[in-house]
Amino acid sequence: MILVHRICGWICSITMGVICLPIVLLFASCIFLYDRKNPFYVAPRVGKHGKLFNMIKLRSMVADAYRYQIDSTANDDPRITPIGKWVRRFKVDELAQIINVIKGDMNWVGPRPQVPIEVNRYTNVEKGILTIKPGITDLASIVFSDEGEILEGATNPDLLYAQIERPWKSRLALLYIQHASLWLDIRLIFFTFTNSFARSWTLKHLSAIVKMWPSDIPNLYQIVLRKQPLQPYPIPGCSDVVVDL
Repeated sequence: MILVHRICGWICSITMGVICLPIVLLFASCIFLYDRKNPFYVAPRVGKHGKLFNMIKLRSMVADAYRYQIDSTANDDPRITPIGKWVRRFKVDELAQIINVIKGDMNWVGPRPQVPIEVNRYTNVEKGILTIKPGITDLASIVFSDEGEILEGATNPDLLYAQIERPWKSRLALLYIQHASLWLDIRLIFFTFTNSFARSWTLKHLSAIVKMWPSDIPNLYQIVLRKQPLQPYPIPGCSDVVVDL
């Protein structure tokens, strides 16, 4: 089953790579013409079993954005370039990670890879996320595709992320691992596409899937619907809300 999953992911990545290549080249050219800097952003991320790899993205921020030492990004982040706003709006920056899938660092579907400092904050429960390869898309990244809007205006976006997003993203990642299947992956790829133009419909169907899964949070499926404002909540493995990083 694992071999079939890998082969299907590899074939899908090659196919999508050919289809998306013109889009990637177009945006890469625009990014380069804007500031004459490398249009690609390559940075270390934590993969399966804690192994580091270099994740590739189209750059949406200024070339030296890492100097600000901020990991979570709001829509009003001054590091985002004018071209970068379009890159992030249409999620084009993630398309370059098809290369990581072909290399074997990532799967098409799986928990999003995190920076080392974020993984160092994982609880023992959250470390279960590292038992599989990260992915380009997953349940949590669809539900929280509006992260930039959620964090907009925050004085400390990293802390706000830890309080109102990480608790749910981590739980959804762990639930995905428990119920992972080729059929689920196919649906999540499909929902990643529909999320860009039919978000309410997409979240409704994702909520129905999550509702069928046992969880330590009985109303987790309601969080997936995203009809209520997100509230601070303890991350998996903790009894209290994060108050400091």
